Amino acid sequence: MATVKISRREGLKLLAAAGFGSAAASFGAVRFAYSADGQVLVVGLDISDTNSFDPGRQFVYSAPITMHATYDTLVTMAAGDYETVRPSLATSWEVENGGKSLLFHLRDGVKFSSGNPLTAEDVKFSFERLINLKDNPAELASNIESVEVVDPLTVRVVTKDPLQPLITLLVGPTFAISDSKVVQEQGGTSAADADTTDKATSWLDSNSAGSGPYVLTRWEPNAQIVLEKNPTYWGKPAGFERIVLQHIPESATQLITIERGDIQAALNLTSPQLDGLKGNADISIVEGTSLDYVYMTLTSSAELNPALAKKEARQAIAYAINYDELIKGLVGGYATAPPSFVPNGLGGMTEELTKEIGYRYDPEKAKALLKEAGLENGFSFDLSYGDASVAGTTYSLIAQAIQAQLAAVGITANLQPLDQSTARDKYRAGELASFLTFWNPDGPEPWTWASASVQRVAKRVRWEVPAEVTEMVNKAGGAPTAEESRSWYRKYAEALIDNTNYIILFQPIYRVAVRNSIKNWEMTAAGWQVDLGVVEPG
Repeated sequence: MATVKISRREGLKLLAAAGFGSAAASFGAVRFAYSADGQVLVVGLDISDTNSFDPGRQFVYSAPITMHATYDTLVTMAAGDYETVRPSLATSWEVENGGKSLLFHLRDGVKFSSGNPLTAEDVKFSFERLINLKDNPAELASNIESVEVVDPLTVRVVTKDPLQPLITLLVGPTFAISDSKVVQEQGGTSAADADTTDKATSWLDSNSAGSGPYVLTRWEPNAQIVLEKNPTYWGKPAGFERIVLQHIPESATQLITIERGDIQAALNLTSPQLDGLKGNADISIVEGTSLDYVYMTLTSSAELNPALAKKEARQAIAYAINYDELIKGLVGGYATAPPSFVPNGLGGMTEELTKEIGYRYDPEKAKALLKEAGLENGFSFDLSYGDASVAGTTYSLIAQAIQAQLAAVGITANLQPLDQSTARDKYRAGELASFLTFWNPDGPEPWTWASASVQRVAKRVRWEVPAEVTEMVNKAGGAPTAEESRSWYRKYAEALIDNTNYIILFQPIYRVAVRNSIKNWEMTAAGWQVDLGVVEPG
């Protein structure tokens, strides 16, 4: 593989010549990898949020792209079809005891990248380690009571509540199956005290222990992720010898490098930049529906902000935001607006329901709510966000737009940009009065969104969730019919809308620029954005 290094001076010249002054101002030394023979795929994207590649710990937006390329799950879903569960490491499965357990039959002949064969022991180890690490992803496994090895290629997963969803959750990268022998050699354990005794994470952050089409060989935070072809992969061989996920946080730099052919895909271009590429014969714009969204949190804590502790003040913010203007102005209209924490397309959520029960731009109502809260002269609060790209725009631009809209009704948003690591840590610790962030699915199951909103995310906004709201989520997840489930999700959405700790700003439509030198780039909303394993040279 050859490499080219663009110096700061050269980068400044390129950006200035292209008319990107702001990009030129922030351009640093960026290294791009390329291959003259087409055996290396280079993807430009923002990976500043990535903090781990340990299956039991990764829980951010960008990491699942790598996780899905390097690990397999028992079951999967095809792009565009988020209802049909398909075989992966498990070739078939049966529901037992009225849904109390699921019996999985594993694919014979699968080997991990180490050469070790896949067995039921690896499934048991992976799920038990996930649970016992007690990190954020463990919440998704809360309905697993036990994992039993029936024979080397058969494993039983026993649930705590047969009415709660499980099979759709197993699609996500959180339930990746790891090579138990390799992980244990690196200090990993699935024991009950894994949260204090497991030592494998540091190794897993730069190496993978999966059976996917690629192997993780290097991660340089805020620089690049390198994947190598897995020669032992059980499926169709990977299309490239190497994939480089190059950290390019500035969309203008992504635009220049994809036009020059230094990268083959650009994931964080703005809507105007994407529209400007439509006449380029060497580049295609790939679109796809998403289950992701950008949202804004508002604390219930009087300690963090006395005004926001009042529900009416939070509601005033929600009605002071012009959602249509955000969608048109920031992402060129390529987005929709869900009513609440479950995205459109799942659980009966639709744009029509948003118009019926969701927030709408109504500045007069916002002013009336401020008066009701005893804040007719307005109030101020800190709006924090990560310094990063998101959904074809940036958190900074979103924050500035919201700041201007709130000012029109007398609310002052003090913008507080943070580096991604600090932003993530402060948000998860419940230290921020308001935060702009992004939600991407752990799997296309509405219960994962709803349960998070009344559990771990509720703690971040210091909301003491009423028991009846939690019960709505449980009933929605365990309802015997889709109609009944949708009814409970609607009641749950109405409760969240009334409380106003979460304001869903927009649910983007994926748009990615891809050079025609590659093919099979399919966007998916299942939780990993794109399946790199099927992308091939064009």
